[in-house]
Amino acid sequence: MDLKGFDQAGRHTAGDTRSVKVMIAGGFGTGKTTMVRSVSDIKPLTTEETLTQASADVDRLIGVADKTETTVSLDFGKIGINDSLVLYLFGTPGQERFWFLWNGLFKGALGAVVLVDTRRLASSFRAIEEMERQNVPFVIALNVFPDSKDYPVDEIRDALDIPGHIPVVAFDARDRSASRDVLVTLIHHLRDRSAAAVESR
Repeated sequence: MDLKGFDQAGRHTAGDTRSVKVMIAGGFGTGKTTMVRSVSDIKPLTTEETLTQASADVDRLIGVADKTETTVSLDFGKIGINDSLVLYLFGTPGQERFWFLWNGLFKGALGAVVLVDTRRLASSFRAIEEMERQNVPFVIALNVFPDSKDYPVDEIRDALDIPGHIPVVAFDARDRSASRDVLVTLIHHLRDRSAAAVESR
């Protein structure tokens, strides 16, 4: 895969390997920490804390009643896509009380993956709005849970009001290969955007 030129916001490291910051975003309980854990080449840094009764009024557990922990700051992981590209993954906190952290986390990000739980589409509306507000290119990744219904991708695209040029893919965040494929989809999307921008000049 030829990646030259598409990622000017990246940083060169030793051996002419380019490092790129990628955000893993989405609503509360959509699988962001799970994805970072499954795909990272290193032991990921996570900031998960146990959900307690004290947070019952602010952390809405509708649809995720079995969730026992939540990210309170960020998740961090790293994956080498090939010999010339390394992605640094930053997972955002999903619950509303920690959204103030997003502005700092997105600084310098080249692109993002927005995780969506099809059982709770509304939980990821804010993440999608934030990508658009900060002008961060993104792809939509539909995390398939055991009790998720099998909706056609086009139906989900319409429900989320996602333009046709933005990839929407289904995957299992627990599966390393599937998570890596989502990241490769993002890289292809960024490359295509860059090529289109060059052609329009």
